[in-house]
Order: sequence, then C-alpha cells, then structure tokens
Amino acid sequence: MKTVLVSIFVLCNVWLLQANPHQYSTFYYQRATLFAQLPVYSSDIIFLGNSITNGCEWSELFNNKHVKNRGISGDIVQGVYDRLEPILKGQPEKIFLLIGINDLARGTSPDSVVRGIHKIADRVKRESPRTKLFIQSLLPVNNTFSTFKDHTSKGQEVIDTNKMLQALCLKKHLTYIDLYDSFKEPGDDKMNPKYTNDGLHLLGPGYLLWKKIIIPYIR
Repeated sequence: MKTVLVSIFVLCNVWLLQANPHQYSTFYYQRATLFAQLPVYSSDIIFLGNSITNGCEWSELFNNKHVKNRGISGDIVQGVYDRLEPILKGQPEKIFLLIGINDLARGTSPDSVVRGIHKIADRVKRESPRTKLFIQSLLPVNNTFSTFKDHTSKGQEVIDTNKMLQALCLKKHLTYIDLYDSFKEPGDDKMNPKYTNDGLHLLGPGYLLWKKIIIPYIR
C-alpha cells in the first residue's frame, strides 16, 4: 500500500510540473520531473538554485553521497518555489539556496526577488521544520565579458539584493552566507576573472572557493 501511495504521489507531482509546459524552459521540466522521482532523505544536504548550482558535481566536491544537486540552469525564484515539494517531503537536513540572478536579468526588482526568497523560506519552515536553510548571497558579475549582458549589467542590483537578503535573514533568524565578498576583485565589485570565463558562471577554482566558504556549514 505504501509503495502504491508513493507512486501516486510521484505521478501527481510530475503532472503538476507539466501542467503548464510553457511557463518554464524545456530543460526546467526535464530536470524538475527527474528530481520529482529521485529520493531525498533526512540525512541529505540539498544544493538548490540555477545554472551556477547546476554546474557543480556537489557530491564529488564534498566526497559525500548525501550532498545532492537540485540546480536547474535558467531557473528563477518562482521556479524554485514550484519544485519544492519533492525536496521538502524528504525532510532534508540542510538546504543551500542560491537564486535570483536570472530574475534580475529579466528586469525583476531586487525587492521582488527577496520577497520570493522569503516565500521559499516560509514554505521550508512550514513543510520541513527540521531542515536548516542557508540563504547564500548572489555572486558578483563581471560586465567586461561579452556574453550574458542581461545578467552582467546587473551589478548594482546584485548588491541591492544582497543587502535586502541579509536584512531578511536577520529579521527571520535565517543563516545568511556571504559569497559575494570572496568572489569579487579586490577594490572592485566585479567577479574576479580567475573564477569565471563569461562574467556569470564559475570555473573550477570558483567552485573550490565556494566549497572553502561553506564547508563549516556542511560540517
């Protein structure tokens, strides 16, 4: 009976994700419907976000099978919210969230991004109260590269979003992790070129730096 109920739940969740096939990208639905069928356990540590999260092999980076990747390239705040159910039903130990740069690139205001992240945080607390949620700052961008101009032109908006995120975390007693300061160039607010080759996404050394920053929270 339990197996039947789980199967029904998975099928319903896949149907909900596919109910509006034009709301998000085809890649979003490819990944989200896969994630809906992969198990999440109470011992798991979930990395949740967009392409910056999607681009890392997290379990290998930390040499830990309980560290799982739930990143989807191109994802936005609402997209993360809409695919929370398969994650939260597993009551994971920790969630590391990094989301918002694609929203800014679309013209969404920083305060709207932060309101959406607030909604995500409230849902995590409501549906999986034992889960520890870590809100990570947006990374700096670098507009000296010729690609992703819609994203890399949002340097000030990234700064504004991070300030609001930090204030939200203080108010809601959430853990805020500042990635921004470690990734920017000394004396500048641009992403350090040694960590990126397009001004937005990370090279290998960038993921190693990310690991160094958050490993105390993983432990």
